[in-house]
Amino acid sequence: MPLVYVLISGANPGGAFAANERDGAGLINRQAFNTFADRTFESARDKSQKSAIFKVEIDDYNDLADRFGQTAADNVVARTGERLVATMRDNDAVAHSGDFKFSVCLAPVRQLDLELCIQMAGRIQTALEEPVSIDGTAVYVTTSLGFCQLNQVITKSSKDWGEAAETALREAHNHGPSAIRAYSDEMKRKTEIRAELREEVSNALEKGHIRPWFQPQISTDTGRVTGFEALARWHHPDRGMISPADFLPAIEQADMLERLAEVMMFQALTAVKAWDSAGVNVPQVGVNFAGPELKNPKLVEKVQWELDRFELTPARLAVEVLETVVASAPDDVISRNINGLGQLGCRVDLDDFGTGHASIASIRRFSVSRIKIDRSFVMKADRDPEQQRMISAILTMAERLGIETLAEGVESAGEHALLAQLGCDHVQGFGIGKPMPFEDTIEWIKKHNSKLQDMPSIFDNRTG
Repeated sequence: MPLVYVLISGANPGGAFAANERDGAGLINRQAFNTFADRTFESARDKSQKSAIFKVEIDDYNDLADRFGQTAADNVVARTGERLVATMRDNDAVAHSGDFKFSVCLAPVRQLDLELCIQMAGRIQTALEEPVSIDGTAVYVTTSLGFCQLNQVITKSSKDWGEAAETALREAHNHGPSAIRAYSDEMKRKTEIRAELREEVSNALEKGHIRPWFQPQISTDTGRVTGFEALARWHHPDRGMISPADFLPAIEQADMLERLAEVMMFQALTAVKAWDSAGVNVPQVGVNFAGPELKNPKLVEKVQWELDRFELTPARLAVEVLETVVASAPDDVISRNINGLGQLGCRVDLDDFGTGHASIASIRRFSVSRIKIDRSFVMKADRDPEQQRMISAILTMAERLGIETLAEGVESAGEHALLAQLGCDHVQGFGIGKPMPFEDTIEWIKKHNSKLQDMPSIFDNRTG
């Protein structure tokens, strides 16, 4: 049934849509949608009425196509459009605005507050996330949704109104799946800051403002430090510390991800030499390779050159690759690079395991040394039997494949103890140690080692 938002609506400012403006599902084309939005923008303001634009995106569409095939994915998109049309009123405009995106513009009404918009968004999601039957198989999808109320736009352009809704959708997508976000002045401010950061990232990388902070990884068997992961942090001279969630997209948009990887690897290897000189044992450092650097046909030679420059063996460098990259990488440059680094002697860590649908075959094909169990499996695992069963299944698989395991996002002693008992090899997270600048790492290691000598160990309770 259509949504019931009991409002006294005005006349449809676009009039009845022509037959050639609608498809078989009732969706209008983009030109008709833009015309409707223009007229709604003018009509609602002239009559002091309300409206909103909603933007809807099917989450993980590419994964959907990979799992079920392109025809099935197209059928899901078509069914989603039909449901969206059925959910809205006849005089609202609903358009297919991208491969897996839709736009809705409400016909003007007298009352439409934020709470009602949120309720509408939730009902839209509920309708769209009902399973779709494809060849007898129930296919489940999630949707991200962003919207902007007309009164949130202070310009004289309906284009800005639509772009504001797109901004809200991007914010929802970043917090998804199934997130809903309303456009606000704060969101606008964040967007402006990110645009400014794009202009500054190149200078920040060259001046050393973006540098690695190191998060410790320890053995559940001995409690000893087994490595550090190098995580990019930006200390801006004026803004202070900037969240990676803000600056990493800016680096990507500025096409500087490969340069970031170069900077991180150089500084991480510099840290390894400094730890060696200080007489502390740090077997390896992990550096993330998740972007265009993996497509560089000279990557293996570049890494070899850096290791030779620092007189370090390849085993001291762990190459961290996202599971989503491994799951989708065909037999091309990315595959050759990952395998080439493994053959060189670098360790290959599969990051965020459990989120990207990497098959056992792909794990073996890429000679993965260790899988890093995503924090979503670790969270509250000591209190959730279902989480424990999932972790146990992953650990059993890894053991049979002869692959080491590390659990990310460990925040409590209970989670730490459980992982040790289940047989996870290494742990990392705030409960072990927060990311820290290099200057703090040596003192942290010394304090950690001294605690090991003075305290009874939870590692003795490990089974198997």
